[in-house]
Amino acid sequence: MSHALIVDDDVDAATMLAALVAAEGFTVATAHSLRDARASLAMQPPDIVLLDLHLPDGKGMSLFEEEGLLSNSQVALITGQASLETSIQALRLGVVDYLLKPVKQTQLRGILSRVVKPSVARAEMDGAMAEWEKSGRFGHLWGRAPSMQRIYQQIARVAGTAVSVLVTGESGTGKEVVARTIHDMSRRRSKPFLAVNCGAISPHLIESEVFGHEKGSFTGADRQHQGFFERAAGGTLFLDEITEMPAELQVKLLRVLETGTYMRVGSTQVQEADVRIVAATNRVPEQAVTDGKLREDLLYRLNVFPIALPPLRERREDVPLLAEQLVLPICQSEGKTKRFTPAALAKLAAYRWPGNVRELRNVVQRSYVMSDGSQITDEWLPSDVPRAPSSSSSPVEAAPAPEAVSEDDAPPLSVTIAIGSTMAQAERQLILATFAHFKQQRERTASALGISLKTLYNRLREYAEDGGPEAGPPSVPGKRPVQLGSSLQ
Repeated sequence: MSHALIVDDDVDAATMLAALVAAEGFTVATAHSLRDARASLAMQPPDIVLLDLHLPDGKGMSLFEEEGLLSNSQVALITGQASLETSIQALRLGVVDYLLKPVKQTQLRGILSRVVKPSVARAEMDGAMAEWEKSGRFGHLWGRAPSMQRIYQQIARVAGTAVSVLVTGESGTGKEVVARTIHDMSRRRSKPFLAVNCGAISPHLIESEVFGHEKGSFTGADRQHQGFFERAAGGTLFLDEITEMPAELQVKLLRVLETGTYMRVGSTQVQEADVRIVAATNRVPEQAVTDGKLREDLLYRLNVFPIALPPLRERREDVPLLAEQLVLPICQSEGKTKRFTPAALAKLAAYRWPGNVRELRNVVQRSYVMSDGSQITDEWLPSDVPRAPSSSSSPVEAAPAPEAVSEDDAPPLSVTIAIGSTMAQAERQLILATFAHFKQQRERTASALGISLKTLYNRLREYAEDGGPEAGPPSVPGKRPVQLGSSLQ
């Protein structure tokens, strides 16, 4: 039988909490001070410690400072509000969850159902790292590049906790794959993983889709509808393209993250949200705040643990490994094994991959279909080899080298941007100028800019809403213009 220790200076609250924990099949001990907690921990190490932040003889988290005291116990904080500062400090120390006051039995039941001894969790993570060293696979991710090793270390650290994660990176880099890996390595893996693209849902329906609605709450609501929070109960909710969520809904999402509760549309009954939030965006989050696409307070709440995915061009050494893995399920479904030749793998590694892993997957599928025999040659692979990519983290990439495109397709020689313009204004002007140069051909524009078609569509839609694609950024009076080539000088 699992054992729990409750550390809370409020005797009545500790007694009531102990009764709730015992009802879930745990043996329970209580302590009302740090001194009593140390004695209980030494006498019978618990599987989980429910720890109050403030105790008569010090702060609850000071127990982490004593070596070995909590080495084989999970810790969940008992707190009135999980602040950002507390979340970061707790994550560093190893706290895995929060229990918000007043304690609700459903919330407590969720935490207790996910109790795993730290030694077991460490063994599982050691196994995942051993598999990576052997094959290059970590969860659902593949790659041996140093930048990916850092991602794996971050996932290993955050997977066992309950804190929110914000994944950033260009389109096609695998943000959803990161979210799924976090879920599968977490204590929530037996519960649902639900992925939602906030930009793909009508603004008029998104609140109903996220929180659900009651029958009769609006025209057409002929039955009760469960929202994403209910469907992902106990598991992980992945909110992709979070900056596309309407501002009024961002306020309600912030409220859920702060209180752990929400209401269906048309209901007055409070529902408890037992989900882990992983959000993602292909924008620079701080720039999204400046542009009014993301609330600053919501960014702080989501960005407790940021993970920034590198573009594929910055880890080209992983391209052959990724290509060989991407072709395997195709071989299995088609019933015919094909392998890339060394020359084909070399050509794949030399390409810039503006569409990242998503583009690589499409190229692998196309080359499999077009290749005869058992070998995939370089005949149907991308043939242009652009110059070395810019080190800029801006979503607008350097244009291909002149030898990679024909004279008719050459990008504009220059774009004039006034000193004092924002990054968003500079990006807008460059995109619109390139779009006009290629005669509104989106595929060629996206390729020249080194961004995905999805990103280009999103930007053009924003510009149209702001006054039409022909409108450039406002000029800055009295500022000296800077001449731009294919990238900022």
